[in-house]
Amino acid sequence: MKTETPSGAPKKRITLAREASAEYEEKKSVFIGHAIPVKNEDDARVFIESKKKEYHDARHNCYAYMLADGSVARYSDDSEPQGTAGIPILNVIKMSGATDMCIVVTRYFGGILLGTGGLVRAYTTAAKAALDEAGFAVYETYSVFRIDVSYSDYQKLTAALPKIGATEDGCEFGEGVTVTAAVVSGREEELKKTVSEVTYGKGKITFVGEEERAAEI
Repeated sequence: MKTETPSGAPKKRITLAREASAEYEEKKSVFIGHAIPVKNEDDARVFIESKKKEYHDARHNCYAYMLADGSVARYSDDSEPQGTAGIPILNVIKMSGATDMCIVVTRYFGGILLGTGGLVRAYTTAAKAALDEAGFAVYETYSVFRIDVSYSDYQKLTAALPKIGATEDGCEFGEGVTVTAAVVSGREEELKKTVSEVTYGKGKITFVGEEERAAEI
């Protein structure tokens, strides 16, 4: 059996499941939290600018984002008193236990001053509400393989894949059967062993690449 496999430990991260918004009102000021998963700073900046344009008539569009488990973190109070908006939003992200996300909180001033404590609570509440609406997903790195087997071994292989947590993503039928399968990074050896056992060493397994897949939590 010929193999081409990657090396490395399993990779997993938790971030938002989807983009979402939520609204909160405090003493006639309206706070709108917007949350989105992002992969890099460019994604975060594009999202921030899009909200500034969409809510150009708002008094403030404060934000925070965090990437790579905190190795990159940025925030802005957008003319609110220092420490009353950006940092509270960033703290919400940190307390969530997730990463790779951006939150923008838009404020429409209602004419009543909230004070430092009131602002911190309001921005925190709006940011948290947006995260609750977005939900969370765990992203794991999967290794994708192409497996060439005979017709007689095909059914045995498809029955064996779920037992090691592998998925069948597709198949092609020709002189034999080519199965595209994926397994969580770190379990490649189990997959190779399974293919060898069900095909008596005649199957060929070739590494195609890695990709992230999400499961909502």
